[in-house]
Amino acid sequence: MTTRGVLYVHSAPRALCPHVEWAVAGVLGTRVNLDWIRQPAAPGTWRSEFSWQGQAGTASKLASALRGWHLLRFEVTAEPCATAEGERYSCTPDLGIFHAVTGIHGDILIPEDRLRAALLRSQRGETDLEADLSKLLGKPWDDELEPFRYAGEGAPVRWLHQVV
Repeated sequence: MTTRGVLYVHSAPRALCPHVEWAVAGVLGTRVNLDWIRQPAAPGTWRSEFSWQGQAGTASKLASALRGWHLLRFEVTAEPCATAEGERYSCTPDLGIFHAVTGIHGDILIPEDRLRAALLRSQRGETDLEADLSKLLGKPWDDELEPFRYAGEGAPVRWLHQVV
């Protein structure tokens, strides 16, 4: 079963850009040429986005292929399909990688056992429930990536189809 998604490279040093393309090509099994533009949120870095289509699980393979580079900020999304929920991976140099399962509307779906564990840690006084829930929702990653998400000058504009 195939799905589709988007790879957002929020910032990468210029020297790393060809390596990102090779890694993505290795996962997808086809040549990849990303359109790189300057990232105004981090001068000296570049950004790109790439729509992909592949088997369920491709998002995790893309995230795994890219996660080892310390200077790279990226996100990978995958839409749900008949055999798998959607996914979102976020990665920053300081926080590492975050993974979330997403539903058909893009909402993060937190497994029951993770919620129960957060409640138990909070009840024992080991952690703060609000902080644990924030991490489960990926808020620290969203906070760090938000300045990089805005399209800079020259960024491609993606028009959404109007549904009536």
